[in-house]
Amino acid sequence: MKTPQLLNYERDRWVAGDGNLAEIPSAIDGAPVAMTGSGGVDFGGMLRHAREVGGPSLRKLTFHERARMVKALGLAIMARKEELYELNYLTGATRKDGWIDIEGGAGTLFSFSSKGRRELPDAHVLLDGQLEVLSKNGTFVGQHIYTPLQGAAVHINAFNFPVWGMLEKLAPTLLAGVPAIVKPASATAYLAEAAFRIMTEANVLPPGAIQLIVGGVGDLFDHLTGQDVVSFTGSAHTALRLRTHPTSFGSQSASSPSRTASTPRCLAPRRRRERPSSTCSSRKSPPR
Repeated sequence: MKTPQLLNYERDRWVAGDGNLAEIPSAIDGAPVAMTGSGGVDFGGMLRHAREVGGPSLRKLTFHERARMVKALGLAIMARKEELYELNYLTGATRKDGWIDIEGGAGTLFSFSSKGRRELPDAHVLLDGQLEVLSKNGTFVGQHIYTPLQGAAVHINAFNFPVWGMLEKLAPTLLAGVPAIVKPASATAYLAEAAFRIMTEANVLPPGAIQLIVGGVGDLFDHLTGQDVVSFTGSAHTALRLRTHPTSFGSQSASSPSRTASTPRCLAPRRRRERPSSTCSSRKSPPR
């Protein structure tokens, strides 16, 4: 039987990597489970697609609309959870282990959806504090607001929770209105790819909202800008490689010597100044 090849989800299409493919062995008996690779993928094109297609589509939605979308993803995972449990055994995990990963991941989507609808406004921006009076007679005031970053979130995930680890980053990212590019750890990428495929087939996400890389990231980091976010979970060795890349955010260092976990910060502060005539201007904060 031919070993299946995992596919990358690039610019709203499934694409097979070319060139040298890596074999992913089963944790049970070492037999090959899948082949993986991302050769030939246009990583710069993925980021452009996220910024130019996914971002605008998500930002058209309010926090509540995005929260309902996140809930729909959780329902899709739950409806097809048995497919994921079958792959879960190949990782060496029991069903109880998989319950934490698979149903726990869906539960995380439900939790963020609920918090988004309870704690965030049904609006496109989030107010930060009260109006600030900027003139003596009160004719000139300022209001700080949070708006989505204009870039993309890159999620680099660990091997041990391929579903939950992916979903607990995607939930706040999508809720904030920012598109994501997911890079799962190769050892369990077949389970992450299956869960990702379920989400795309649910048909609730706008174009460009999520993309998937099932091999190396190539020159992806060379195309990052100050409006993009990198969220990483994994070993200190990989963290060091990320930190030393010329375009990485070196100031966001790992707090643990063996493992880092980062929740995406996808809302950026801005200041909006208004006059009573409703004419207003906005100033972006410096890129992070």
